[in-house]
Amino acid sequence: MCELVAMSARYPANLTLSLQALTEHSNSGGHSDGWGVAYYNDRDAWRVRDTKAAYASPWAQLLSEKGFTSRLAIAHIRKATRGAVVLENTQPFEREMGGRIHVFTHNGDLPGVESVCQNANGRYRPVGETDSEEVFCQLMNRLDAAGAMTGSVDFETKWHIFRNLCDELRPLGPANFLYGDSEYLFVHGNRRTQNDCEVRPPGLHWLCRECRQESEAGFSSKAIATRDLPPDSPELQRVVIVASVPLSDEPWSALDEGETLAIRDGRLVARDVPGATGT
Repeated sequence: MCELVAMSARYPANLTLSLQALTEHSNSGGHSDGWGVAYYNDRDAWRVRDTKAAYASPWAQLLSEKGFTSRLAIAHIRKATRGAVVLENTQPFEREMGGRIHVFTHNGDLPGVESVCQNANGRYRPVGETDSEEVFCQLMNRLDAAGAMTGSVDFETKWHIFRNLCDELRPLGPANFLYGDSEYLFVHGNRRTQNDCEVRPPGLHWLCRECRQESEAGFSSKAIATRDLPPDSPELQRVVIVASVPLSDEPWSALDEGETLAIRDGRLVARDVPGATGT
């Protein structure tokens, strides 16, 4: 299955080392069918994709050493289950809506996804052949129908639409999603193929850290590289990282099956755990 990683931060940070760890994992885990990463810059995003294996891609090597700084970034390493190894099937996928770039990645396999994703009559249609892009277009069409194209959809509406779609897709198969709208990072954890080849939770893990600067004790630079803050800054750097597997020796938390998160500027703003109260 594919590997995912995302970062949301209060101040610009760099996925350099997380991307490097994910690239190394692509070599050992057979994830050789392409990779991509999107770094947000306000409402727009730099997006780099390659159909080569991440460990063999000069672009991945360059970004591992000289990556962009960003407050929101999403990366994906592909192990193809549907669709040829071509650029149009390489994630992250990107679309514009309401004057913002929206980015989406998926880890898993969703047979029968067409029963949920009816994109034929919508504004947004897949370019490639993957179930992942089918899901993204369905999400965008539902947001469009709610008024997101005019910028009139608030966070609660987006949160509701995202969670509802995840609920519909979960019975089809592993459905781990990362979706960014340039402001929020939406996360859905489900199941994935584990090291023993069994498909079960967790599908994603997450880590939250605060620090004064990169080298401060209690914040591991194994996960990401951050810029140092001014010594007199009253605020700490705050970062949330989400990944398919823990990328450092820190205490990562596993997402429950069907758990959804919404994160903004390195802070958890909404959380839904199936069966729990007080969401």
